[in-house]
Amino acid sequence: MTSSDKLRELAGHHGVSCTYRGWDTHEHHVSDRTLRTILAALDVPADSDAEIQDSLADVPNVPWRQILPLSLVVVEGERRSFAVHVPHGDPVSVWVVTEDGAEIDADQLDVWVDPRTVDGRLVGRATFAVPDLPLGWHTIHARSNDIEATGTLVVTPARLSTADRVLRSRRWGLAAQLYSVRSRRSWGIGDFADLADLTAVTAGHGGDFVLINPVHAAEPRPPHEPSPYLPSSRRFVDPLYLRVEDIPEVAYLPRKQRRLLDESAQACAKANRKAARLKRDPVFRAKLKVLERIHRVPRGPARQARYAAFCAEGGQALDDFALWCALAEKAGPHRWDERATAPDDPWVERQRVVLAERIDFHRWLQWLCDEQLAAAQVAARAAGMDIGVVHDLAVGVQRDGADAWTLGDALASGVTVGAPPDDFNRNGQNWNQPPWRPDRLCELGYRPYREMLRSVLRHAGGVRIDHILGLFRTWWVPEGSSPTEGAYVRYDHEAMIGILILEAHRAHAVVVGEDLGVFEGWVQDYLAERGVAGTSILWFEKDGDVPRAPETYRQLCLTSVTTHDLPPTSGYLAGEHVSIRSKLGLLEGDLETELAGAASERDAVLGLARDRGLLDDTEDGALTTERRVEALHRLIAASPSALLALSLADAVGERRSQNQPGTIDEYPNWRVPLADADGEAVLIDDLAGHERFARLAEVLSRPDANETHRLT
Repeated sequence: MTSSDKLRELAGHHGVSCTYRGWDTHEHHVSDRTLRTILAALDVPADSDAEIQDSLADVPNVPWRQILPLSLVVVEGERRSFAVHVPHGDPVSVWVVTEDGAEIDADQLDVWVDPRTVDGRLVGRATFAVPDLPLGWHTIHARSNDIEATGTLVVTPARLSTADRVLRSRRWGLAAQLYSVRSRRSWGIGDFADLADLTAVTAGHGGDFVLINPVHAAEPRPPHEPSPYLPSSRRFVDPLYLRVEDIPEVAYLPRKQRRLLDESAQACAKANRKAARLKRDPVFRAKLKVLERIHRVPRGPARQARYAAFCAEGGQALDDFALWCALAEKAGPHRWDERATAPDDPWVERQRVVLAERIDFHRWLQWLCDEQLAAAQVAARAAGMDIGVVHDLAVGVQRDGADAWTLGDALASGVTVGAPPDDFNRNGQNWNQPPWRPDRLCELGYRPYREMLRSVLRHAGGVRIDHILGLFRTWWVPEGSSPTEGAYVRYDHEAMIGILILEAHRAHAVVVGEDLGVFEGWVQDYLAERGVAGTSILWFEKDGDVPRAPETYRQLCLTSVTTHDLPPTSGYLAGEHVSIRSKLGLLEGDLETELAGAASERDAVLGLARDRGLLDDTEDGALTTERRVEALHRLIAASPSALLALSLADAVGERRSQNQPGTIDEYPNWRVPLADADGEAVLIDDLAGHERFARLAEVLSRPDANETHRLT
């Protein structure tokens, strides 16, 4: 066996795939250099032949060094066992302490395994059965003589029950980029009060949910990262979305401070009717200035008690996040103090005292966000929605953000998350975000992952998991390398998905997995079995080059015509996705060929609608475009999908894309305010009587009408 063969064997033991099947259906081999870098990120020595040999020899010893599994994730009712390791011949007792404090003994099974010499000691193995336990987070305990050990035991549902709830009755909802959706009361950026109003408008049209972009925390002060998919933390919320006037303490501001608030609101509100480009920085700066003054207003006893309870519940994670915010604003962008290596560093501990007031300010901002998100979900339910607000969970976080600092080596260093070359990006993608380390997640009992899920589900009726395929395997790209030079690293998908549906079960929330792109065939079936809905986009649903009949779509699925990574349907029909890429120099072929290919794909889908009598587009002009958009929504309404999504951009006639993949500042990604076909800004106040919105809502609300619908 060559050294390269041994390296690949070692990589396989640690979940690193040495080959992958690309968009071209060919099998590609991962380079030795990439494998060494990824193994180094997992703390596996592999720089030399000797290190590879030693690491290989040590692979079987690793579990024998642990008395108990550090984490064990099982399915409710499943018969499982686990190994316990103690010095050979020593007695051992094992029991489980459940989440509610009950103690249950674990029965030892009659399984003989020969002892093994590890690190010069003879170690024995005993096998125990997992007791019959309720759903939840429990702790395994083991005692052998004077040695004790604990491990995390998670019991997860076999299937998420909310999936069966949505399967019983189809629902449709709105998909919106919250920051882009303003009202007359906004400060130039959509906020949580606007979200509450948007749920009421949607419910008034028969919708059952509003799916929004991630509202994860960004930087604590301007400049503000435009992309909601590149947050500083996925465990906390962005105060940019606060509706300042809804904070109760505003009523008790001194007259001068109230005047400042009113003047700031009026100045920012001037942007509400501007449709060119959103400007987050002046809005965030103005809000922070006012919020600092509101923070100084004394809270009444009841409000103070609620705030204290929120801080106590947030615990160390909230304290560390607020500390990071205070340090980050003090240092400024890209000037992080080198002494602040970790939250428990001695210098950092001193800063907790020095910056105590500012730390409290950032804790308080998170409390306000929590209150206003809760109010939005209450408003959705009060308007008659069963699901309500569906939040979006981003793939990862910034490399120099709050989570990367507070979570330490739970996130890998020296590598970033991305995607291999595919049909939509032949150069691959590098998202510049550190991935979870699967080994450390297990060692930590999946606590960081659980906390993240609980945060996003806290006031949600559902959650969309962006790139859910990353819970099965993630494309790791070595720092400084091209995305084509990456490799897949596997995760314990049964643990990752199991914990996801456990937390969703507890929140009574539906889960939608964005399962587009390159994936293994069995993944979608597995997700469906566990009660996780998939994602279907009309333009992407094909059998070869032929559009699939919507009746063949999946049932447990969120289906829509378009997605935020494409132009709205009006723009897509006009070939905007090709024109934009041409202007930015992103086309791989010549413009004429690309436009012809896009027209062929478009016409094939329109032909499907035409063959069903849903479309008669012999007329010219804007009316034809509106009818085409309506016909395409009638197509998805003919699918069996339990969840249908209407893009708010489609509902008002917007043509501009929110995001152009493969760009940063070349295109105004995530900075496009909601506007209509004429380029005029559309406010929430305009939606209740919006004819186009009403027509598309009716299409999705009454799919039975599509059976007899004919355009003349």
